[in-house]
Amino acid sequence: MKYNFDKETNRFNTSSYKWDVKENELPMWVADMDFETSPAIVKGFKKRIDHGVFGYVALSDDFYNSYIYWFKKRHHFNIKKEWIIFSTGVIPTLSSAIRRVSEVANNIVIMTPVYNIFFNSILNNGRHVLTSPLIYKDGKYEIDFIDLEAKLALEETTVLILCNPHNPVGKIWSKDELDKIGKLCAKYNVTVISDEIHGDLTRTGLEYIPFASVSKLNAEISITCVAPTKAFNLAGIQTSAIIIPNPKLKHLVERGLNTDECAEPNVLAEIAPFLAYKESEDWLDELRLYLDENIREVNEFIKNQLPQIALIKCEATYLLWLDCSKITKDADKLQAYIRETTGLYLSSGSIYGKEGNTFLRMNIATTKARVIDGLKRLKKAIDSYKEN
Repeated sequence: MKYNFDKETNRFNTSSYKWDVKENELPMWVADMDFETSPAIVKGFKKRIDHGVFGYVALSDDFYNSYIYWFKKRHHFNIKKEWIIFSTGVIPTLSSAIRRVSEVANNIVIMTPVYNIFFNSILNNGRHVLTSPLIYKDGKYEIDFIDLEAKLALEETTVLILCNPHNPVGKIWSKDELDKIGKLCAKYNVTVISDEIHGDLTRTGLEYIPFASVSKLNAEISITCVAPTKAFNLAGIQTSAIIIPNPKLKHLVERGLNTDECAEPNVLAEIAPFLAYKESEDWLDELRLYLDENIREVNEFIKNQLPQIALIKCEATYLLWLDCSKITKDADKLQAYIRETTGLYLSSGSIYGKEGNTFLRMNIATTKARVIDGLKRLKKAIDSYKEN
C-alpha cells in the first residue's frame, strides 16, 4: 500500500473527544477514525495556514465543483451548483431543516435502530419521535414498509429522516427500496432528510445510491446531507454540503441555516472538499481496503473465538453491529462490564433505539493491532460475564 494505515498515532492530550479516556482504555465507540488523514489534505491545509491571514471566507468554485465532480464520478449522480448549500455539519443541518420544514409537535419518522443523534435533533426541537422499526430476521435487516406507510400516513407526520447507508446496521439501501420510500413520502406529503455522510465508506466493490438520484420525484421531496468529513477523518474541520434540487425547498432550508448561523465556512472548511475529492481519491480507496481487512479479522475472530456473538454483515460504514442476544438482554450492563473489566469502550446498542437493547457497536477504523487488542479484550470480558 502507498499509505501506512498501521501507523499508531497517539491521540492522548489532543483534546480528542474519542480518546478522553483512561490511559489503559481502548476507545472503539464514537465514529471517528484513528488514521491520519490524506497527506494531500495535510499539505493543502499547511499551504493555506502558511498564508498567515484567516479572514472571512467566501465559497469558491472549487468548493462546488468538488462535490459535482465527486458525485458524478463516484455515485453516478449529476448535481448542479445551484442545488448545493454549505453547512458546518450534517447535524446542524438536520436540526435547522427540522425547524423549517415541520412544526412543533409534528411527527418525524426514523427507522430504528438508527444513529442516536437523530433522536436529539427531533426532541430538542419540540417534535415527536415516531419510530418505524426495521425487521431483523436471520441476521439481516429490511424495511417494514407496511409499518412505515402507516406512520407516514398520519396527518401529524411531516418528515422522514433517512440514514443512507444505515448507521448502525451497516446496510446499503437498494434503488428499489429508495424508490418505494420516495413514492410513499410523496403520497403523504412527507419531506425526506437523507443523512448520507457514510456514503463513501462502502465495502470494496459495493456502492451506495444517493436518495435524490433515484428519481425526479425523490429529488423534489428531499434534503440530502453529505460531507467528506467521515470518509477522510475531518470531523473537527466542520464542513458539509446540502443537496436540494427543489428551489422552493432549498430557499426554505437556506434561510434557516442563515438564521441559525451555521452557513459560514472557516478557511479550512472551504478547501477541505477539494483536497479530499480532487486530490485524495487513492487514499480513500486504500482506506476502504484496510477497513475490509479489519472487518475480516473481526469476522474470523468472532466465528472462532466468540460464537455466542453474531456479527451483522457490514456493507458500509466502519461501525460493526454485534448481536449479543445469546449473552444479554441489557446492552448497557454488558457494555459497562466490558469497559470496567478490560478497558474496551464500545457503544451500547440501546442508544440507537430499544431495538438495539441486545447489541453493541464497535468502531474498527483503527490500526489492525488495536483491532486485535480490542477483540482479545472483548473475549476476556465475555468469557467472564455472567448476567443476573
